[in-house]
Amino acid sequence: MRATPFDLFATPLGRSAPGITRDNAISVSELTTETRALIESGLQPVWVRGEISDFKRHRSGHWYFCLRDAAAQIKCVVWASDQRGIPAAPDVGMQVVLFGQMTVYAARGDLQLRVRRIEAEGDGLWRKAMELTLSKLREEGLLDESRKRAIPRFPRRVAIVTSADGAALRDIVAVMRKRNAGVHLVICQAKVQGDRAALEIAAALRRVARWALADLVIVGRGGGGKEDLWAFNDERVARAIVACPVPVISAVGHEADITVCDAVADLRAPTPSAAAAAACSARDEIEKAFALARHDLSEAITSRVQGARSELERLGRRIGQTAEGIVVARKSQLGAAAGRLNALSPLATLSRGYAVARDAKGRALTSTAQFRAGLEFELLLHDGRVGAEATEMFPESRDERDGSA
Repeated sequence: MRATPFDLFATPLGRSAPGITRDNAISVSELTTETRALIESGLQPVWVRGEISDFKRHRSGHWYFCLRDAAAQIKCVVWASDQRGIPAAPDVGMQVVLFGQMTVYAARGDLQLRVRRIEAEGDGLWRKAMELTLSKLREEGLLDESRKRAIPRFPRRVAIVTSADGAALRDIVAVMRKRNAGVHLVICQAKVQGDRAALEIAAALRRVARWALADLVIVGRGGGGKEDLWAFNDERVARAIVACPVPVISAVGHEADITVCDAVADLRAPTPSAAAAAACSARDEIEKAFALARHDLSEAITSRVQGARSELERLGRRIGQTAEGIVVARKSQLGAAAGRLNALSPLATLSRGYAVARDAKGRALTSTAQFRAGLEFELLLHDGRVGAEATEMFPESRDERDGSA
């Protein structure tokens, strides 16, 4: 005889199981609880294909919808705690494949499928989640080309945010060592796939920002499926790239793989090897740049010297012209002063017929009181001297002097 879900209530004395008779009826709660236990123990988690309908997002964060086909439908629930592995909420009408466990919602006695994974036909959910994130970032201006910074041509320190044991790191190191062994590489370890990958990548970018010595950052990983690359579509990683104070190159997967990180990074490289090539100039490029710089410097110096020489010549001409003008002006001033001095000079007076009497010591005799009979003196004329002797003095009275004036 087949066992019932209530066999566990049978007593050792063979009395009737709970609910078999009116006298030992069970409660509704017991019935729904036992039904849920029977369904959950009897049915393993399964993949189910169908179409989404009646989708509702509860304020608690849970998702409720129906999964249906042409002949039937089943109620479904995705608890908020189970949404971490689902890229985005499905759209009504979307064809999906669900993975979940049949159960009973005891409060209403509803049979429902507890969903833990949702995969749309093709890449519908992944594309939708990515488009939602890009739309949000675009509205904030974080995808604008004007926001993006130039990649330095000759970085001294390059930080690499990736898995320490991944192929991407080996490719980056190999290319950089071949192109320019002088670049200092700093590895910032982070998981690049799995549940905690987005958190670790964002944390590694923040460590680079706190370090503040990197000239450039490369973030990425090698190829993989959409689920493997999904950490690089996470909004938290995108915002960490935007917040990084130095330019960031995104190198995720292969050339055909496009992620949110590619959209916000300052440069998108199709592969990790291409990122290394973009981040580090080759040795011959550096030598050409130095040669060009030397040529430019030499031309600049020559131009400066020629310009300075021309300026000196111009200044020399101006100084000569100014000095000549000053000399002419000074000569004119000197001539005028000489004329005035000459007019005041005693020699000029002598040249007009006057003479100056001087005693033996050369002192001028300007009054008759200074003379006496027999005094020898000399007369200074404009062209020489004449010896003379006083014989008689004729002083004038004040009145005579005033009258003569």
